[in-house]
Amino acid sequence: MTTVADLDTPVVTVDLNIMRDNIHRVQAHLSRHGIGNRPHIKTHKIPAIGRMQMEAGAIGITCQKLGEVEVFVDAGVADDVLLTYNILGRQKTDRLMGLVKRVRRFVVVLDNDVVARELSEAAVHAGVDLRFLVECDTGFGRTGVQTPDEAFDLARAVARLPRMHFEGLMTFPNRDPNTRDFFERALTLFKQAGIAVPVVSGGGTPALFTAQNFPMLTEHRAGTCVYNDAMVVSTGTATWDNCAMRVRATVVSRPTPTRAIIDAGSKVLTSDLYFMKGYGHVMEYPEAAVTGLSEEHGTVDLSPCAERPKVGDVVHVVPNHCCVVTNMVDEIYGVRNGAVEVTWPVAARGKVR
Repeated sequence: MTTVADLDTPVVTVDLNIMRDNIHRVQAHLSRHGIGNRPHIKTHKIPAIGRMQMEAGAIGITCQKLGEVEVFVDAGVADDVLLTYNILGRQKTDRLMGLVKRVRRFVVVLDNDVVARELSEAAVHAGVDLRFLVECDTGFGRTGVQTPDEAFDLARAVARLPRMHFEGLMTFPNRDPNTRDFFERALTLFKQAGIAVPVVSGGGTPALFTAQNFPMLTEHRAGTCVYNDAMVVSTGTATWDNCAMRVRATVVSRPTPTRAIIDAGSKVLTSDLYFMKGYGHVMEYPEAAVTGLSEEHGTVDLSPCAERPKVGDVVHVVPNHCCVVTNMVDEIYGVRNGAVEVTWPVAARGKVR
């Protein structure tokens, strides 16, 4: 039997008990409030974990890129897929149409007429009908139409295109105070025009446990919640005990009494800082801070720590952003009670097209 202690460092592990509890906690919450759970697989990129989420009660999966969809459809994980990215270009639309034919229900997202026209032309050529959601920017400042009127106008215009069928609206995330007002105004416009809006899709792990405050939501998309990470803990959505992913690292140097160097740098922990004080949370030394990352070195400030690790000691770091860590490694080790139960290839790693 391989134990966690047998794994060479740096290595990414996932506690199977914690992950299982996370999956069921999310599903129970959304089910209790009558909201469909559509987990975002970009966090784990592992079909076996997607199956666990489906078996727990998810209505389908969310993917960010076509390459992820291809991996998960090939693995037979789900026959209901939402692709939350504007798809442009013949290479991509050809792949998309092939995937649409392979599942029971496929929904795309768009926020402009250029994307819409390309999708319509591809759907006509392929002889398929294509369902779409209009993406709404309700405060995040990324993609999405900017006003309820724009959402209404775009939905009507695209629905007139051949083979295009309006399915609803989506946003990310639904924490912004503007979200409720935006959707209420948009839904009023659709109701006055006699247009059904079957789907209103919210998203984001920090917004997950307040999704019930938006009564118009029919489904929620969250990815990070399967593992959780330091960013999510900082929002109060999870605790350290809910964090299934750990980066196991070795202290390789102690240049000063207050500094340790670990063998996990930006190529494992990622350089995503967000608004955090460091690049991860060291479980054994919670007062410590991972203050800097080189490619293969992590610098840990031990100044506040009464006890400090020695060269050769192993520590476990909860990363700031688990989704990116997933895409940094070839495999993830599933562990339970100190034993390695499963080694999962990260099947959709690098699927950015």
